[in-house]
Amino acid sequence: MTLEYWFMLPVAALFSALAMAFGVGSATFHTPFLILALGMSPEVAIASGLMAEVFGFASGSIAYSRRKLIDYRLGLMLLVATMPMAVLGAWVAGVVDADILKLLLGGGLFIVAVSFLRSPGKEKKKVPRLVCEGEDKCTRLKAERCITTADGHRYCYTFCHRYEGLTLAGLGGLFLGMISTGLGELDDYFFLRRCRMPSSIAVATSVFIIAFTALAGSGGHIVRFAQAGGDELSTVLAIAAFAVPGAIVGALLGVRVSVRIPEKVLVRSMGILFLVVAGLTLGEALLR
Repeated sequence: MTLEYWFMLPVAALFSALAMAFGVGSATFHTPFLILALGMSPEVAIASGLMAEVFGFASGSIAYSRRKLIDYRLGLMLLVATMPMAVLGAWVAGVVDADILKLLLGGGLFIVAVSFLRSPGKEKKKVPRLVCEGEDKCTRLKAERCITTADGHRYCYTFCHRYEGLTLAGLGGLFLGMISTGLGELDDYFFLRRCRMPSSIAVATSVFIIAFTALAGSGGHIVRFAQAGGDELSTVLAIAAFAVPGAIVGALLGVRVSVRIPEKVLVRSMGILFLVVAGLTLGEALLR
């Protein structure tokens, strides 16, 4: 095993911790870093980021599962849309210019960031916040689902706009397969801004969805590399040898951080995060 990419161990740990805390894909950070800092081709960077994301988010999903924060019913419903679209995205990545896709995604992330940062205003009135904590309050609300966490908190809430959620999740899965990012950002926008779910449930469920969707997307890329031959697959595996253990450790740290972030801070922080990600995504296309 070559030690050429040893530095990906701490780098992947940092990226995974940030991603886990905000419920977005760690490849959102991996891919721009590999392209801009190391000069990797988009195809190798995307596949490497997704592979690290699979293991990091699997680790995070286990940690969130122990805290009983994952809405499995919602997660499984959205995976029906995200996993096949991620496989499709991996195939499309081999035939469509990546810079065009990054420009589109960068613009979309900018719009989402503005939505997070602006005042909810009228949108807050259109989507009632049917969320409660505590047995007495929850029994008085006609909530669609209730989750009791490992530490005894009880959250009841309603999942709104089901078909809109499936559409956004499918689109996010497509982008995840094509350019390794987009699913977590769209899911968090929908969960927190549109449906106003509890932030801890939203982040944990998003991590669960991303883990399995990234598995489908990375599998599609690996199969494509194996069929094409060349050095791309060996480079991806060399990076993954250090990025994967780093991602696992970082995910465990990120879970500990996420449960301590107040919801208002989380929403504002996501807005700023998405502005940064939009800039990096656009930079990938414009600076190449």
